Amino acid sequence: MLKTILITGATDGIGLETAKRLAAEGHRILLHGRSQEKLDLAAKAVGGETQSYIADLSDLTNVETLAAEISKNHQHLDVLINNAGVFKAPNAVTKDGLDLRFVVNTLAPYALTQRLLPLMDGKGRIINLSSAAQAPVNISALRGQQRLSDMDAYAQSKLAITMWSIDQARRLPDGPLVLAINPGSLLASKMVKQGFGVEGNDLAIGAEILRRAALDDQFAAASGQYFDNDAGRFAQPHADALDPAKVKDVVETIEQIVASLTKA
Repeated sequence: MLKTILITGATDGIGLETAKRLAAEGHRILLHGRSQEKLDLAAKAVGGETQSYIADLSDLTNVETLAAEISKNHQHLDVLINNAGVFKAPNAVTKDGLDLRFVVNTLAPYALTQRLLPLMDGKGRIINLSSAAQAPVNISALRGQQRLSDMDAYAQSKLAITMWSIDQARRLPDGPLVLAINPGSLLASKMVKQGFGVEGNDLAIGAEILRRAALDDQFAAASGQYFDNDAGRFAQPHADALDPAKVKDVVETIEQIVASLTKA
């Protein structure tokens, strides 16, 4: 059965490679990016049936607009892959005074997911990009009240998305499925090259696990779990993601920030 699949950050890296694989199987791919020029190039590279959506995920009002446009154009969404992410940037503080990593890697995926849930049924899948780099979340930093190093902000944002993935799965016992995935460490994405100065490993490693998570029966009963592609199996995330009190604190903070910056 052919599906409608939205991939954020689909103009390069793992997102683009995943889109190519899914489009090659005939699925309708909704491509998200920040640049119309890059989206046009991505659409040509992906081929098949695609639609493009432009939005700056560092601005949650843009996320609202993105969700509204998708909801207007589509009555149903089968898979949402929250792939877009950032590690380093010339200015790591958003116009709202928040850390860019928390906004793009954690808050924007949360806000987008909440807005698009009405388009998804119990068989749908929400796939969130986590990382092997996970560190305890500093609530003050999440609120923009404390500055962090690039690595600390990135690792905390990836634990935070893992935490809300687990919480969201608990809230959706009848689906859609919610899964956090480490697609593989130091893959050859622009983010890795800019952040670590290395070429990185084959992007196909990450693209293939995202394709499988979107489609394969292996993942059909995996809601609320964490898949570590470095190990090639379901694994335990950072211990904080399994601590109900810590998850509650992080998720409530995410909800408060999102609500304060959107129409919620």
